[in-house]
Amino acid sequence: MHGHGYAPPHPPAPSEGSQVTLRVLFVVLAVITCGFLAWAAMLRLALVTRRTLDWALFTVVAVLEATAVVLIAIDPGKDGFERPGNAGMTILVSTVIPVVAYYLTMDIRHCGQARAAQVMYQQPQFPGYVQQQQPQPQQPSYGYPSQAPPPHVTQTPVPPVTHTPPPPSRPAPARINQVRAELDELSDYLRKQEGGN
Repeated sequence: MHGHGYAPPHPPAPSEGSQVTLRVLFVVLAVITCGFLAWAAMLRLALVTRRTLDWALFTVVAVLEATAVVLIAIDPGKDGFERPGNAGMTILVSTVIPVVAYYLTMDIRHCGQARAAQVMYQQPQFPGYVQQQQPQPQQPSYGYPSQAPPPHVTQTPVPPVTHTPPPPSRPAPARINQVRAELDELSDYLRKQEGGN
């Protein structure tokens, strides 16, 4: 009567098409910018999975890219990069492939696990319980209207219920007859007492 109630429903999983679109968008952003926006893919992954490892990897990638930008900014070369600029570009370009590979692997794995959890949640929670497809004839209940079967269940005609008279009752035991006689005597005695006063 006072149980925990129903478990909150899982939010619906995003469609497969939107997942693929987001993956392509973040990979293209990382590749077109030569790794400069690779941190965005790691941020999305960390927000989706909420794992500590993904947050740590996002921090590492963001620090590496910030370091690369600083190295490129302090490069004194006029026409091309010198040592600091080359180091910065190397950092940016070398982070693209590992970030893209990790992002795609973990995002696909996480979406697969979320989809499996969604399917498991929709299955009956009681494995031994099997829903009957054909309803059993039910006796009409006292004062309650009969309910229609669910729409997925086919209804079969139910033969009319015929009321048969109850079988003849057997004679009451002697003890019950004795109690009745004593109650009759008591009620006669009480009537006399009320009438006499």
